[in-house]
Amino acid sequence: MFNRMKNKKNIEKTDEKPVGEQATDNIAEPNAASENGQELEVSVPKTYTEEEYQSKVNELNDKFLRLYSEFDNFRKRSLKEKIDMSRTASEDVIKDLLPVLDDFDRAIASMKDTDKVEAVKEGVELIYSKMKAIFTTKGVKEMKSIGENFDTDFHEAITSIPAPTEELKNKVVDEIQKGYLLHDKVIRFAKVVTGS
Repeated sequence: MFNRMKNKKNIEKTDEKPVGEQATDNIAEPNAASENGQELEVSVPKTYTEEEYQSKVNELNDKFLRLYSEFDNFRKRSLKEKIDMSRTASEDVIKDLLPVLDDFDRAIASMKDTDKVEAVKEGVELIYSKMKAIFTTKGVKEMKSIGENFDTDFHEAITSIPAPTEELKNKVVDEIQKGYLLHDKVIRFAKVVTGS
């Protein structure tokens, strides 16, 4: 027991370092020792001066500031791109609809000079089909509502009337306003009349 206390005091004395130097556990210099006749490497902590520590702190602080500023620049750039994208997101659709607007302008101008109702009707139907085709290419579809089961995920009931037949109970009897899907997502609910 006395030997243990003596060894403990010796260990405490070796742990004391001169002022201005500190020990680290992460970098070690090898030191040879033997156990059972074999040489083993024992790590002894390397000592650093205060200036070396300060240099390392300054280097790490500089890296941190650079990374922080790069991230801040990335965040600002991403935000600006997102704002620009939201402003111009509909540009593609609008470009496709401009020819339809031109067709309406021509149709209105020709209505002033003609008395032929059939020609005007045919022209409006052509413009309607052209516009419908543009919406279809963009992924917009009309909902089929009349005769379907009433579903609150797709329909908005305006009113309910007595069902004309037994099969139309709890089904859509009439459609006040068409509903539309954009890539299977409801963008406008169909306003319907249900049978009760």
